[in-house]
Amino acid sequence: MKKEVTKIGVLTSGGDSPGMNACIRAVVRSGLYYNLEVYGIMRGYSGMVENDIIKMESRSVANIIQRGGTILKTSRCKEFYTPEGRQQAYNNLKKLGINGLVIIGGDGSFRGAQIFSNEFDIPCIGLPGTIDKDIAGTDFTIGFDTAVNTAVEAIDKIRDTADAHDRLFIIEVMGRDAGYIALHSGIATGAENILIPEKKTDIDSIIKSLQEKEKRQKLVNLIVVAEGEKFGGVELEKMIKERMPLLETRVCILGHIQRGGSPTCFDRLIASRMGYSAVESLIEGRHNIFVGILNNKMHYIPLDEAVKKKQHISEEWLKIVKILAT
Repeated sequence: MKKEVTKIGVLTSGGDSPGMNACIRAVVRSGLYYNLEVYGIMRGYSGMVENDIIKMESRSVANIIQRGGTILKTSRCKEFYTPEGRQQAYNNLKKLGINGLVIIGGDGSFRGAQIFSNEFDIPCIGLPGTIDKDIAGTDFTIGFDTAVNTAVEAIDKIRDTADAHDRLFIIEVMGRDAGYIALHSGIATGAENILIPEKKTDIDSIIKSLQEKEKRQKLVNLIVVAEGEKFGGVELEKMIKERMPLLETRVCILGHIQRGGSPTCFDRLIASRMGYSAVESLIEGRHNIFVGILNNKMHYIPLDEAVKKKQHISEEWLKIVKILAT
């Protein structure tokens, strides 16, 4: 029989993403609505190990829904990788009577939660807070929509200056292991080529495409590259210049600008919906699960499945890229 959850902790772990604050707000206010005590754990798992845990009230999350980043902060915690560190974290939770956790983060955060829950029988709920959209079991992750819109806005501006100078621009976007930001922003901005980690890059094909466009006097070209792609923006520029030395080429690395900023309406909505569902799951006894959204409905899978599986880019998307770039 599942133990009744009376006090819950919420933390944000791994890379920050826009909408995390909206999710924290939803967890806190939903918990209070159901007469639970809610605690904010600072700096991810580091706060659990170091006992940096604060009690939260409704006013604790006032005026944060529109803010990027996370009021609970986030960090990597080497101590939590060790049994001793996890034991210390458990001792700190036990002192406060916390018997349920909501973890907002990516697959690395969920791996830590799964190990911790198995060792100490603390029910954990995982919510997908990552701009990369690389977690299986959900159509959306908190922060992806904002990050893509940030990239699109930047790339649109770059196209203006590319057009003014008849240049090739290579824009590197975030996505260490997943190409979703590159794929979506590239399609939305009409990029001629989109390079992602999931698909092997054919340099010869890219050069041939650029040469054909040069013959047609199409001198303005955009290539969007995910940072985790084999070559990256700088190396790609070097290879193109070796083959096409007369082509004026520039590289723009968007970097962490994609992580920040006020979350879009969509990210605020899914974050609020997921946060509320996490609290309901703990109350109803759906423990050690991942909460996502599939086909606009809440979707629950075991936490270990969310850890093991990756979101895969469909062949249909890759076909669309190929057709629209010609």
